[in-house]
Amino acid sequence: MNGRNAEHRIALFIDFENLVTNTGISSASFDLQPSLDRLLEKGKVVFRRAYCDWSRFAEAKIRLHEFGVELIDVPPSTRAGKNGADMRLVIDALELCYARESIDTFVIGSGDSDFCPLAYKLRENGRTVIGLAVKESTSPLFVKACDEFIYLRPRQSRSDKGDKEKGRQSVSAEEAGHGKRGGRHARDEKGRGDKEKTPQGGGKSQQPKTEVPDIAREVVQSMLARATGPVNPSLIKEAIVRKEPDFDEREHGFSTFARLLAALEQQGLLRRIQQGRQWYVVAADFDVGSGDSKGKKRGPAHTAEEDEELESYPDPDEDEG
Repeated sequence: MNGRNAEHRIALFIDFENLVTNTGISSASFDLQPSLDRLLEKGKVVFRRAYCDWSRFAEAKIRLHEFGVELIDVPPSTRAGKNGADMRLVIDALELCYARESIDTFVIGSGDSDFCPLAYKLRENGRTVIGLAVKESTSPLFVKACDEFIYLRPRQSRSDKGDKEKGRQSVSAEEAGHGKRGGRHARDEKGRGDKEKTPQGGGKSQQPKTEVPDIAREVVQSMLARATGPVNPSLIKEAIVRKEPDFDEREHGFSTFARLLAALEQQGLLRRIQQGRQWYVVAADFDVGSGDSKGKKRGPAHTAEEDEELESYPDPDEDEG
């Protein structure tokens, strides 16, 4: 394999009706940007198509055109309004798989278990399959059929949160302005009360509870028990995603995978050591050995800058070169 494999070439297929029907996302509010950003971190998205009866979802067309998505119109083929978008998507995906060997990653935007056979066939042909759908409307069977799964999040859930925050702030302002003391004294008292409540009441930073998931704990313990030397953190992340394709550390309160590893280190399940410019993971009782002058133990204290460095995960072989 040549060095071009480092940058994936990605084909994106979207079953649009599936993503905006009973999912909490409307065709007008459908936002592809966050998911596209995730895909662009992995490589180039060289093929983008969305399938449905576009006469029903005309308001989404301009936005999708802006993202360079080719819109394939599939009119209803039955009286019940059922169309053949899913069948058309499957045929095009398989045709592309056999015609373009350079495309190594296929993204299927749908939560329908009907796409399981397509996912299996693509993986059988050596392609990586990533699913893309709304969590509540996704079949667990389809999640398992993919190598990785990205969840779309309804935009209104974020604005609802914002509205609640605004509502809370306006109520606080009213209370502060019309309290017995009023004006500055009332605000000062209110501010002092809020500060005292923040550690227990769960301020903004505490909203997503940081809790190490069982799957991460199991994979780390299993891999480090068999390892004969330091393990690259990227291999741990890959093993977790293989077992649980929709794994996302942010859902467990960790902004990066490095912070999840830091939490595991604090629990005594692993140790992070540095070799050259790269951080590796070893078992808590691992003996670096006096002969290894590069290896040094990392203490429990660490900075955000160091976390970002750990998150980059270069390949161990490249370091030696």
